[in-house]
Amino acid sequence: MIELQNVSKRYPNGTKGLDNINLTFAKGEFIVIVGLSGAGKSTLLRSINRLHDISEGDILIDGQSITKAKGKQLRLIRRNIGMIFQSFNLVKRSSVLRNVLAGRVGYHSTLRTLAGRFPEKDMNIAFEALDRVNIVEKAYSRADELSGGQQQRVAIARVLAQEAKMILADEPVASLDPLTTKQVMDDLKKINVELGITTIVNLHYVDLARQYATRIIGLRAGQVVFDGPVAEATDERFAEIYGRPIEEDELLGERRA
Repeated sequence: MIELQNVSKRYPNGTKGLDNINLTFAKGEFIVIVGLSGAGKSTLLRSINRLHDISEGDILIDGQSITKAKGKQLRLIRRNIGMIFQSFNLVKRSSVLRNVLAGRVGYHSTLRTLAGRFPEKDMNIAFEALDRVNIVEKAYSRADELSGGQQQRVAIARVLAQEAKMILADEPVASLDPLTTKQVMDDLKKINVELGITTIVNLHYVDLARQYATRIIGLRAGQVVFDGPVAEATDERFAEIYGRPIEEDELLGERRA
């Protein structure tokens, strides 16, 4: 479904964000990417949906190069890629429903979406998405009236309404408390299992990676230093990824609570 071929990303100051990455992600996987801040986790996710342009290599989505795509082809490829951010990226003064319907804009003309006219089918899709993350009762509330966890679930509902084939989540629980973290991660896992949506999540916390992932990828200085199943992600392997023993604040669960 997603293939990165010899992908490198260099910034104008010469820093390498990604260094010759070769990875393949299959349909239905739940992949967690771990590593220190600056390891290249966000750069990797943002390169997959071309929020960042790479310097070398190619990225294929369902066999199509998003690296080379332009215009309508690029829009159609991106329509299948849902993105969830740490900061939620909601329109705070708009209703929850309007924010979820934003996931439908790729299916309509610019004029129609600017006018805010969505057909009944889209409304049904939006309500179903809100129901799946257990927040349908907030449909007509303003986004800025919701807690952080509720806002992140709205963001998840938005990618569901988008009918994305894959979800990229960049540190989606970094600003949430432990209980809310579990709720959001449970939602992502449930969607992955029930709908078969390929899910790639950047996380800082080791315990979460082990609990939810089917596969863990470790990045260090823009390079893949670990790629394997959860059973192989021992403390020793995490120490190699982080370049030092795991510290208490890099764990989650009861220890963080």
